Amino acid sequence: MQYHFHQQWERLHRYAALKGISVIGDLPFYVSQNSYDVYSAPDKFQLDEAYEPAFVAGVPPDYFSEEGQRWGNPLYRWETMKEDGFLWWKKRLSYMLSLFDGLRIDHFRAIAAYWSIPAREKSAKAGEWKKGPGRDLIDAIREVAGEQLILAEDLGIIDEATKELLRYSGFPGMGVFQFGFDGNPNSVHLPHNYRENQVVYSGTHDNNTLLGFLWEADDELRDSILDYLGYPADGCEGVLRALMMSRAGIVIFPFQDLMKFGADTRINTPGRAAGNWQYRITREQMEKLDRQKYLHLNRIYSRTP
Repeated sequence: MQYHFHQQWERLHRYAALKGISVIGDLPFYVSQNSYDVYSAPDKFQLDEAYEPAFVAGVPPDYFSEEGQRWGNPLYRWETMKEDGFLWWKKRLSYMLSLFDGLRIDHFRAIAAYWSIPAREKSAKAGEWKKGPGRDLIDAIREVAGEQLILAEDLGIIDEATKELLRYSGFPGMGVFQFGFDGNPNSVHLPHNYRENQVVYSGTHDNNTLLGFLWEADDELRDSILDYLGYPADGCEGVLRALMMSRAGIVIFPFQDLMKFGADTRINTPGRAAGNWQYRITREQMEKLDRQKYLHLNRIYSRTP
């Protein structure tokens, strides 16, 4: 099955390249316990004598979840990985970069410090911060990536050490419009603060759709968003234009936001175990996308080569 998928993917990737389309892959920071990655190198992971995780991955309480998130992935033994120059990571990155034209490293924050939860604990609240591999892993990533795009997912609880590490890496971080209205005028998620070396989104797979977000916002939040945008006749349209005209080097919109679909097409709700990843784009929906409209927006805001 994987072989046939790989063959199909390679054909699709070549076709995209002929059309001038680059594909960014998503690299999960952690891997599954039941995977070749762990099975082939158990000494690189924090496993006990029975090859069960001693500590598991997750995040403390944040914007998405009051209880935090216990992902359950085995954690890395960073000192052991460092001994051979992070060869495991280099092989993984090299293969992923052969499949895609660039990579988004999920949970970049864990390179600075990661949340360690004792495997016996059922709540993410029982965890604690541990020092990550830092610049050593960044150097290994840059050695493999060369000139290919590496995007850092720097969302969540970001401390000064993570910000410094991102600056050291030179990788673009992320901005998400939906996170910009917490009362902080200096938020990196507000369009007037976007940097050229940044990739910005109206929302990600973890967010509500843009229409769903605006529809479900309370009156105060919705009014502050519309005020920020200058009270456009169409709120969704106002957001798309604000991001397009910003300084951000790359702007990414979920298909649902281009089509102004509601919350029923949301991809994922973090912390909810079931009912996610069920929305699929149909050919009919794709054919209804107003290509000329978005070509025009790309042209007037100088985003078309």
